[in-house]
Amino acid sequence: MPSLLDAAQNSRDSILSDIISLVETETYSADLAALERGLAHLRALVVHRLGEPAKAVMDDGGSYGSVLRMTYRGTGPGHVLIIGHYDTVWPTGTLATWPITRRTDAVGREIVTGPGIFDMKAGLVQGIWALKLIREQGVEHPTVTYLFNGDEEIGSRASRPIIEAAAAEADAVLVLEPTFDGALKTGRKGVGIFTVTATGVEAHAGLNPTAGANAIHALAEFIAAARRIEDLARGTSVNVGLISGGSGTNVAAGLAVAEIDIRIESIEEMERVDHEFDAIEISDPRVAIKIAHYWNRPPMALTAASARLLGLVRSVALGLGRKLETASVGGGSDANFVSALNIPVLCGMGAVGDGAHARNEYIYTDEIPSFTALTAGTLQRLANGLPGTIQPVSTPTGLSDAVKQS
Repeated sequence: MPSLLDAAQNSRDSILSDIISLVETETYSADLAALERGLAHLRALVVHRLGEPAKAVMDDGGSYGSVLRMTYRGTGPGHVLIIGHYDTVWPTGTLATWPITRRTDAVGREIVTGPGIFDMKAGLVQGIWALKLIREQGVEHPTVTYLFNGDEEIGSRASRPIIEAAAAEADAVLVLEPTFDGALKTGRKGVGIFTVTATGVEAHAGLNPTAGANAIHALAEFIAAARRIEDLARGTSVNVGLISGGSGTNVAAGLAVAEIDIRIESIEEMERVDHEFDAIEISDPRVAIKIAHYWNRPPMALTAASARLLGLVRSVALGLGRKLETASVGGGSDANFVSALNIPVLCGMGAVGDGAHARNEYIYTDEIPSFTALTAGTLQRLANGLPGTIQPVSTPTGLSDAVKQS
């Protein structure tokens, strides 16, 4: 019987073929028809490689991509949740101008490029094949539930409660997001998206310049103050990504809106940012400022629960001849939700490559077997659950998906 790594090496071409087939099925987050086709293709791929699941549940995402859960019974009492999103940031039709391409890079390694291949369709396929490989080995393994969501790239607004409920039933959670240059992601920043609306008084800018209360001027003043809340030493960034407003160059603007992206590393920083945004004052009292505080993802840290899981995965990696590194990154993922519940979770179990959300995103084909075998070996070690008992907790106060108005 070949080792898991040898089995993955022998299957590399088939795994890559499955990856390419997923990339060829475009799944833009804002195209519901494309998401439906993509999820149908993904489900068919899972069934092709693993057979029909013991249980399958489809949750309608409404205006977002649907969520599919597929459960395969194990031989041991353990239960592992594997999470992966099938939506991408690439608009439908991107393949027409950016076809899937296999080539050799400057140092002689084969790479494959294509929209969504790194983030995160390669990881999805590797996760499917991981279970296939250990079942073919005939070794003990846990029950595995795959959760595929189609709205991660736009905040997981529909899938978040489904993810949290599914995670609460698992001993451990693996998230198939891409690696960070081969390192697992054990820390992620929390994400806030604030909408600031300024409502002023319209007036003719030339005939009566003092009669108007310009919402754009007030918003600019607000933005300058908001930028001073940023504290990079604490890991907090404030980025004004979108602004809109006004009706004409000769009109004092009656309305102006800014969308602000905020990244934090701790709950304490979240509370500070909330307080300091609400404390901002502008000089013209005739302009009303309204702030919608929306915290999309809590920060993810390496909890004691996740550290135990990391130790297990590192021991699997050493058995495969690999020293596994870890990294903290600025982006958020669905692992943030799980970590906040004190459930063991690791993120970045997917592809090795680079270029997420960039037109040159790619994967290294020579890394496909090692990370497929890593996930497979981890499942084997979790057949009886993660040693020790850790109780999940409720979502921390202030980290719900609600929008706070001020």
